[in-house]
Amino acid sequence: MDSAIKEQLLDRFRDYLDRADPALPPQQATTPDLFSLLAELAALKNEAKIESRQVKSVLDEFRGVFDTLQQSNTRLDGELTHQREQETQVRQEAERDLLMELLDLRDRIEAGRIAMRRYRPGWLARRGNVTEFLDSVNEGQAMNLRRLDEMLARRGVLPLAAVDRRFDPHTMHAAQTAHQPEHEDGWVVGEIRTGFVRHEQLLRPAEVIVNKRDDNP
Repeated sequence: MDSAIKEQLLDRFRDYLDRADPALPPQQATTPDLFSLLAELAALKNEAKIESRQVKSVLDEFRGVFDTLQQSNTRLDGELTHQREQETQVRQEAERDLLMELLDLRDRIEAGRIAMRRYRPGWLARRGNVTEFLDSVNEGQAMNLRRLDEMLARRGVLPLAAVDRRFDPHTMHAAQTAHQPEHEDGWVVGEIRTGFVRHEQLLRPAEVIVNKRDDNP
């Protein structure tokens, strides 16, 4: 080869080297080796296991706290339900005692009205004035009795129908017996004290007179 051409090629090569970036690392340095890649993968896998254990531990703790809260809520609901039941029972017993006192008052008013209707003044008393007084008192007692019955009805307390019915041992008490051949055996022919029910539940049994036929001489 001609020396002039060789000198020209060498000049071009020197110019290329002068224009090349000296900070650029060699091509082979940018390619990682297999050992480094495996080491990095192992480190990532180990880190993932550690994070997984931490997440599982947190979930277990959360599950334990949740179970404790659920048990506490269940126990609290049971205690609240039991307390409400006790309060309801106490209130019902107090209401029942009050209603029984009102029924006793009603019996007294009714007994007073019956006594006044049966009363007959003597010949020495001024008959007209006594009769007017008794009628006035009877009318006032009847008004009080109606008001008392309305107050009981607003609380669901209603009288129990017993007369002209067959005797029911669950709602009636046989206080007396009668012997009336025109009625069947076990038939209620009279009432001594009225029974009452409250919301279709027995509040006080009725005291009745039950017929008993004597077929045998």
